[in-house]
Amino acid sequence: MFLTISTTGTPERPATDLGFLLHKHPDNAQAFATSHGTAHVLYPEASAERCTAALLLEVDPVALVRRGKGRGGAPDAALAQYVNDRPYAASSLLAVAIGNVFSSTLRGQCKARPERAEQPMPLRVEVPAVPARGGAELVRRLFEPLGWATVTAEPVALDEKFPEWGDSRYVRLVLEGELRLAEALRHLYVLLPVLDDAKHYWVSADEVDKLLRAGEGWLPTHPEQKLITSRYLARRWSLTRQAMERLELVRLADADDTDVEDLDNAVDETTDTEEKPVPLAVQRRDALTAALRAAGAGRVLDLGCGQGQLVQELLKDPRFTEIVGVDVSMRALTIASRRLKLDRMGERQASRVTLLQGSLSYTDKRLKGYDAAVLSEVIEHLDLPRLPALEYAVFGSARPGTVLVTTPNVEYNVRWETLPAGHVRHGDHRFEWTREEFRTWSRAVAERHGYVVEFEPVGPDDPEVGPPTQLAVFTLTDQPLTGRPVTDQPLTRQPLTEPDRTSTPKEAKTA
Repeated sequence: MFLTISTTGTPERPATDLGFLLHKHPDNAQAFATSHGTAHVLYPEASAERCTAALLLEVDPVALVRRGKGRGGAPDAALAQYVNDRPYAASSLLAVAIGNVFSSTLRGQCKARPERAEQPMPLRVEVPAVPARGGAELVRRLFEPLGWATVTAEPVALDEKFPEWGDSRYVRLVLEGELRLAEALRHLYVLLPVLDDAKHYWVSADEVDKLLRAGEGWLPTHPEQKLITSRYLARRWSLTRQAMERLELVRLADADDTDVEDLDNAVDETTDTEEKPVPLAVQRRDALTAALRAAGAGRVLDLGCGQGQLVQELLKDPRFTEIVGVDVSMRALTIASRRLKLDRMGERQASRVTLLQGSLSYTDKRLKGYDAAVLSEVIEHLDLPRLPALEYAVFGSARPGTVLVTTPNVEYNVRWETLPAGHVRHGDHRFEWTREEFRTWSRAVAERHGYVVEFEPVGPDDPEVGPPTQLAVFTLTDQPLTGRPVTDQPLTRQPLTEPDRTSTPKEAKTA
């Protein structure tokens, strides 16, 4: 990776002042160790009229693999771990090297020439190869609002000998203008990873502070603020939201000509910080536990228990004397066993819980005779033609006194900010129902099998689209069955679209 910074000067303000501002003497070639290789700083030219500083980053591909697999994860092919564009194309690796080698310059500090550090100077920055996911147009949209007089982004051909192959995703970047050197380096520090749309290390909460420090003075008013923030923080929604909120405070403070601390004073420093919202998965478990208590259930089936979160919650209440978790996945049951610490659980407590492997599409004599059964976020994982088999296995064969069924309310999906329109919440969901569709199905099931059903919201009940989760409480009655065939069900709704496996809200994944 290669980066050059050039400036011109006069006898009164020689160009070699660049060496003072970078804290690197023009007469010396210096090397600095980084976690992924060696960064070299040298000066191809240094005179009073013109001075150029070059940063050359030698990336060690082996160190890159050992320390993080590159690009945020191990590539699928073993060879690709070592043969990739990381040693040549400017990316987050170069941004980190800029931060390490020119840390004082980024902060605008220069004891030898403090007045020069505060003054704009003619700059020309060149990076021969920049991965630009979004093309040359995105490069211009990112840099032109920052005061650069000229932004040149020349696409690099895939192969100059075969022009018909077209351009690669790389550009040769040249920036020219009069800016403070600290500002120019901050632009590169933030925007190189943004253009690459990848980072070679795990993005944690402290990246928000890094972004705000480097973006001070320009990011709060940048027209592409949202894109920059999202890409810099590796599209982690919670961190992006936190950064956007803090940037909005900065913008409002600038507009009111006041300090951020004076504006953000709604909470007394001596009081506790604001309460975090309760995750939907926790609200769902609380609702199910409350419904089981209201039903007076003692022996409970958790059908499709997954990793055992509900089983763990029920074990805290001694009124639930027997809890059976059932799942088709042995891996999920193994994780549930570790979560519950069954191997270290006391004998009396262990006698209350059983984990069974079983499919809910088949009748199972082991599931008969229980007070209640829970199907929490289960039915939407089945193909619609298989729902009648599950219905008969639970309501027709096992016939617990109470059955609790929860499922997503598709109408609420518009409230998920990061869920594209028309997509389901989880990649394995075969369908998601509206409130009316779920109620129609539930009432038909209750009528066929001698139950009555009531409905309750789980989570915030939006006046327009309802709650995020809908809960049906089935209670067994003494009424005779209708005798209608099990397959006679209003199951015409198909999945909204092919499940989106990349843009799922965190809450929907973990719920």
